[in-house]
Amino acid sequence: MKINNLYKNFIILFFLLCSGVKALSLEGNFIQGGLVFGKLEQDGKVFFDDQIIPVDDYGNFLLGFKRKHKNQSIVKVIYDSGKILTKKINISERNYKIQKIDNLDKNKVTPPKSYYDRIKREVALIKKSKKIFYNFSYYKAGFIMPVEGIITGVYGSQRILNGVPKRPHYGIDIANKKGTIVVSPSDGVVVLTEDDLYFSGGTIIISHGLGLTSSLLHLSEIFVKVGEKVYLGQEIGRVGSTGRSTGPHLDWRMEINGTRIDPQLLIKNKE
Repeated sequence: MKINNLYKNFIILFFLLCSGVKALSLEGNFIQGGLVFGKLEQDGKVFFDDQIIPVDDYGNFLLGFKRKHKNQSIVKVIYDSGKILTKKINISERNYKIQKIDNLDKNKVTPPKSYYDRIKREVALIKKSKKIFYNFSYYKAGFIMPVEGIITGVYGSQRILNGVPKRPHYGIDIANKKGTIVVSPSDGVVVLTEDDLYFSGGTIIISHGLGLTSSLLHLSEIFVKVGEKVYLGQEIGRVGSTGRSTGPHLDWRMEINGTRIDPQLLIKNKE
């Protein structure tokens, strides 16, 4: 069986090389919470564990790995020529911290029933905004931290709020003084601005293209509006302590087509 599989892979590779099809390029963080940048040299469709992945007009695409992603996934490319390329990729495991946060408003930890309808509407609004799709790789501009400061919370950590176990944290918490300028972490288009969401307070969501978004939370001021094109390093708001917060900080979160990823890995990868 192993010999047959090896022979089959060799034949596929032989025909791909003979037809001029180059292997796909994959670069990035092959780790839980990581993001990988893909590139096709010829037109084709990309599948990631059988899920179709958006590809822009230049062959660029993105793959994101969940907080508890399995150890191995499969990328398959079906070229317009009819040739098929399959690649197995290994994803490294991570150990996550446990973070205890006390002295939160108890209504923010366990909201009263009177707020359920509001929270439901806001969750639907956020999901709808993140689904706004731009078939352009704005993220090619690169990434920077949206604000300087002390990192007080990291991606993937298990949150215990006022002694109550909650969902893991999916962003980076960066503490700084209220009013500190927040900049756009990359190029993109603003798909949501809200001054007072129940949990996240002042909120901006930016689409970086191909389903990749940044969410910037707990802002005290917002300088941009929905539909506005923003650029790497552009001033977009100010640090605040709105929503569920114990002090002034920015919570920066990223997501790729429903998969929450670790923003800090993009910065570390750049260094």
